[in-house]
Amino acid sequence: MKLLKDILFGASLTDVIGSTNVLVDNICFDSRKVKMDDVFVAIKGTLTDGHLYIAKAIDLGAKAIVCEELPDQTVEGVTYVEVKDGNTALAMMASNFYGNPSKNLKLVGVTGTNGKTTISSLLYQLFKKAGYKVGLLSTIKIMVDEEVYATSHTTPDALTINEHLHLMNEAGVEFCFMEVSSHGIHQKRTQGLVFEGAIFTNLSHDHLDYHKTFAEYRDTKKILFDQLPKNAFAISNIDDKNGAIMLQNTKAKKYTYALRTYADYRAQVLESQFDGTLLKINDHELWSRLIGHFNAYNMLAIFATADLLGMETLETLRLLSELENVDGRFQYFISGKKITAIVDYAHTPDALKNVLETISTLRTGNENVITVVGCGGDRDRSKRPVMGHIASEMSNQAIFTSDNPRSESPSSIIEAMEEGVEPQNVKKILSIENREQAIKTACQLANAEDIILIAGKGHETYQETNGKRIHFDDFEMVKEILKSLDK
Repeated sequence: MKLLKDILFGASLTDVIGSTNVLVDNICFDSRKVKMDDVFVAIKGTLTDGHLYIAKAIDLGAKAIVCEELPDQTVEGVTYVEVKDGNTALAMMASNFYGNPSKNLKLVGVTGTNGKTTISSLLYQLFKKAGYKVGLLSTIKIMVDEEVYATSHTTPDALTINEHLHLMNEAGVEFCFMEVSSHGIHQKRTQGLVFEGAIFTNLSHDHLDYHKTFAEYRDTKKILFDQLPKNAFAISNIDDKNGAIMLQNTKAKKYTYALRTYADYRAQVLESQFDGTLLKINDHELWSRLIGHFNAYNMLAIFATADLLGMETLETLRLLSELENVDGRFQYFISGKKITAIVDYAHTPDALKNVLETISTLRTGNENVITVVGCGGDRDRSKRPVMGHIASEMSNQAIFTSDNPRSESPSSIIEAMEEGVEPQNVKKILSIENREQAIKTACQLANAEDIILIAGKGHETYQETNGKRIHFDDFEMVKEILKSLDK
């Protein structure tokens, strides 16, 4: 148990009823999970308001309540702490509760629209291969050295982050690489964390259902850099027009990387094939198993980070050449009939365009490109026609289908995608609501040497419809179908 006043250190308090000199057993922000002697933090969320469940938390044994608005009636023996912002208070409390674990390792945050998972996961791979104990906080999973933990958000809640950083401290982890989403920054999940450095990848159309404007989305990402300490490093993709903006107010040491413009870290794609890419990074040639210009940016960001964390250049280059692709990121399979199927997480217009451009550079021109793509329900609707336009414009055949429709009608999502299709491309599209049937149709339409791109879900192994999740793995599915067609 820990003293409430110690857990509250650094949080901005506006009022206190009762004593903070009391011992509490745990921190909880979900009233359903409150146990005896816990402190309950009432959060105003997007779907519900934790203040509505204060009485329930007390009934379950909460000894203290942290909230933005004190209730009209208080219960004797319970301490009430009013704070300016519940999310910030929760993050500071979580960090204090677990002994400020981010101070005891080198934490590097990766933010941007695309590339976060690839860069953070490959940095984890690289430093593991170099012999270090490493942690990972990513969309796909949480790693505490070699222990795997499931995750459901790109940036987990503050308690989950600090709990796993604490486990990393106990395991002797030296470096941790963390995806930092705009949602996570906006909801203050990263407050109280001490970053050794941060990486900006790029910025394109995404999450405008949440942030409302592109400027708000950009400025939220920028907060990560604005809050870096002066002894940290900030690495930014200067080829992206927002790259310079990220570095404007940071106190950290500034570094840039680019393929097209002058930068501290530069790369050039010398050769690109299905089995890899030949790169020149700061005058050193490197063969990478990763494919495409977007991965050249990822490799460059990884090289820069390893350099700034003190890894020797030739060792970094050797390890970069050994890195293997991340699940669901340009993951491909070639069937017995020489049909290539690619599964990629591309769920934004920019990511879809990047993957299709990469395919274009790898093909001879005689193959057909068949793209299976959908858009998620209950998410940014404005990108749907843009995704439809890109898929139909850059493919020989596009099949619009479901991609986690959630509470929305799959047909209405597909109709929104169809609105972006130009008249000359209408004959190139098919609309098949059932994702399995859409993938089967793509496989049946493909001939030898053709390329099938299945975009949107990548590493995800489920399909979410009306609050229910069923098992669905794009890579597993297309591999099985193509193998059956081989027979």
